[in-house]
Amino acid sequence: NSLRKQRPAMGRIKAKLRMLLRNLGLHNAQLSVLFVGDRAMRTLNRRYRGIDRPTDVLSFSLREGEFASIQPDVLGDIVISIPVAARRAAAAGHPLAREIDLLLIHGLLHLLGYDHERGGKDAAVMRKKEAALLRRLAA
Repeated sequence: NSLRKQRPAMGRIKAKLRMLLRNLGLHNAQLSVLFVGDRAMRTLNRRYRGIDRPTDVLSFSLREGEFASIQPDVLGDIVISIPVAARRAAAAGHPLAREIDLLLIHGLLHLLGYDHERGGKDAAVMRKKEAALLRRLAA
């Protein structure tokens, strides 16, 4: 967590991630999650996606490319902008904790190769998986 003012509940987040990984059958998987502000997220989004504004979540998969098989249990990195998440939570009328859950799920699915940006069937499959995992977290 690189934030001083808005600190997510790390114990809760770790427990949620463990539950998500178990539900996906990834018992030995490892990943990192970084919480940042708008400035850092804007820099990352501009550098890696060519979009000059902050976004809510970015995923950096280590399961892609020529060295993906070296450490198959290391999934990659998820970066979440807490200010963007807070604004989206307020707009949706739900707590920040729920928005963080949504972003963790979304980022994790990207690490596993799901990609809604291709549109069509890929987007529908990812949305369905997100909804199922969110229900699991709520249970």
